[in-house]
This record gives sequence, C-alpha cells and structure tokens, in this order.
Amino acid sequence: MTWVKYTCGRIKSDFRYSKDIVYNNFPWPENPSEKQKETIETAAQNVLDLRAEFPGSSLADLYNPLTMPPALVKAHNALDKAVDLAYRPQPFANETKRIEFLFELYDKYTAGLFPAAKKKR
Repeated sequence: MTWVKYTCGRIKSDFRYSKDIVYNNFPWPENPSEKQKETIETAAQNVLDLRAEFPGSSLADLYNPLTMPPALVKAHNALDKAVDLAYRPQPFANETKRIEFLFELYDKYTAGLFPAAKKKR
C-alpha cells in the first residue's frame, strides 16, 4: 500500500489504479529466497483464509479501520513483515523508510532506461 499511496492517482480521496503506473513499475525484491517466497505465500493465504471466515462482510466492512477484525490485522502485520524481510534483513522502521527504499530500488532497476535530460543553455 505504501507504493500505491505514492504512485497512483486519485479521484476524490479514492485511489485510481493503473497497471502502467502502479503495478508494472513496482520494484520487487532483488533476490528473495525460496524460504522467503514460501513465508510470503503462507502469510498471504492466511489473510485470505481469515477473510473467508466473514462471508457476510464486504471488503469495506473488513477493512474499516474502526471495526477490522483483530485476527485480520494480525495476519496483515505478519504478511507485511514477511514482505519487508524479502527486501532486507530487518523490517522498515516506518512508511517513510519503506518508500525511500522502494524508490531507490526503482532507480536502480531503471538506471539507463530513460534518455538523459538535455542541459539547458
């Protein structure tokens, strides 16, 4: 969500997703291990399983910050930690550190792909 918050557009206060701007340029971890991938897959499946325990609830209901089920909050925190650890050995201290890291990685991945800016006279 950190990447989404900083890269996607908005209509009113809602996010406006674009495959070209938000998803196709997401900087995935450089070399996640098989164990890291499995940990992320397990954590993601746990989120899906917990959501399935509330068949009468919409996603809006489940993700309302005031009423989100505690087990779902815990599952998302575990997933976030697993993803963070695929990028580096320690979790990010805060969202600012996470987005700085992601943009640095994006710069690394795209170095040399764009023409150099012409110098102004």
